[in-house]
Amino acid sequence: METRELVIIGGGPAGLAAAIYGARAALNPLVLERGVPGGQAATTEWIENYPGFEDGIGGFELMVHMQRQAEKFGAEFKNADVTGIKKENGVFILNTSTGEIAAKTVIIATGAEPKELGVPGEREFRGRGVSYCATCDGNFFRGKTVAVVGGGDSALEEAIYLTKLVEKVYLIHRRDGFRAAKVIQERAKANPKIEFVLNTVVEEIAGERKVEKVIVKNVQTGEKSEILVDGVFIYVGLKPNTAFLEGFLELENGYIKTDENMATAIPGLFAAGDVRLKDLRQVVTAVADGAQAAVAAEKYLEGNK
Repeated sequence: METRELVIIGGGPAGLAAAIYGARAALNPLVLERGVPGGQAATTEWIENYPGFEDGIGGFELMVHMQRQAEKFGAEFKNADVTGIKKENGVFILNTSTGEIAAKTVIIATGAEPKELGVPGEREFRGRGVSYCATCDGNFFRGKTVAVVGGGDSALEEAIYLTKLVEKVYLIHRRDGFRAAKVIQERAKANPKIEFVLNTVVEEIAGERKVEKVIVKNVQTGEKSEILVDGVFIYVGLKPNTAFLEGFLELENGYIKTDENMATAIPGLFAAGDVRLKDLRQVVTAVADGAQAAVAAEKYLEGNK
């Protein structure tokens, strides 16, 4: 089994940036991605706060450019799902859906995926009205009425995006204030297609063969009511993709702890992007993490020749 200098797990912004820097350092990085490169960023319709694009850029487009750039410098991409990891004699052994891969250094950039609400009907209607990605599924609801659940940047941004397609958006949030950036809040409040349903939680998603309504409860009064909708888009936080690390690396609420050089407690193992324990999770911070992790991996390899 060949031992690679650097293997990057995950092909989102952090993994792609790590691939660019790792390839430029002649580490011949191998990027393992279980889905389509780009991660969550690739499903974002429009990114307005990434430096260098004053008018914004499509998330998928930006990720395509990053992957091409990494490939130009010599990074290799492989479609595989990593299911386990161990370290033997100073070398990491990755168990993947396509077999074992050995590496001297590893950068974990597996990102995070949307959390579920955990209410009746959510899993039953997934793909039949329940979605976690407006840019992926919004087109199925043209001219219809939908609900968006959440109060952060993603919830409000996707609610605004959906108004381009649907007739009406109910924005349901458990508090009376939002965590989203002020500029996004102002844009949502100015949109006539968005109706705010505040201090309210979803208790059930219901219907026959597809979503027909949500049953909600006002957290202040306890009053329950029904809102007729054709779809529900859920944005209530993220869950790090670290299940494969359990028993191998200590995690905090599922996230990976690193130092400022993206190094974990295990020598040669680094983490970058949304999977890392930190305050701000944005494309620009993921890219910075990936670059730092690749540079740190290069230094580690130099010191262990």
